Amino acid sequence: MSKGIHLIFLGAPGAGKGTQAHLIAERFEAAHVSTGDILRQAAREGTEMGLKAKSFMDQGALVPDDVIIGLIKEKFSEADFPANWIMDGFPRTLAQAEALDQLLAEIDLGLTVVLNIDVPLDLLMDRLTLRRTCRKTGKIFNLKFSPPDDPEKYDLYQRDDDKPESVQNRLKVYQDQTQPLIAYYEKTGKLVNIHGEQDVALVTEEILKAIEAHR
Repeated sequence: MSKGIHLIFLGAPGAGKGTQAHLIAERFEAAHVSTGDILRQAAREGTEMGLKAKSFMDQGALVPDDVIIGLIKEKFSEADFPANWIMDGFPRTLAQAEALDQLLAEIDLGLTVVLNIDVPLDLLMDRLTLRRTCRKTGKIFNLKFSPPDDPEKYDLYQRDDDKPESVQNRLKVYQDQTQPLIAYYEKTGKLVNIHGEQDVALVTEEILKAIEAHR
């Protein structure tokens, strides 16, 4: 496998991580590696690792790190897997970061940069708790930042996981899990903090500069 651009995106719920990962993936023709997608695909295809993962998923249990790493290794070894890739949603814990580093060393790949999209807590709360989804179209609005032009046209509702208590819990879980990860990647010199409170285009620009600086 030829060398390329290898990125990890970190960011709390509502930080815009998914949006930026999608934009950067398009720009570099990179694989957007989401562990959720990998797990579902492997379970559908019934590979050995996929069946292992499915047995945990069917019980509603967390899939162990070694199974997820095994699935990621399978993905990397596919003949048509792109040289450029972005990890989204993995690693989530220090143990996963260490396991990923070990895997990358085994297959002689390195990380280009780890991008931490940093957004102030009060802004994250506004982005998430003021989010509304249209039942008819699936379109997502924010009552403060991107309100619907005509609210009467849409059947808007608030998802359970966007309610204040749920959002506070999601952010706390993320913070507890991710603080050690941020420290871990800071020590490697690979971490770059991105100001995620800016407009989408400015965040993208900052990410591109960080990639360029670490290539």
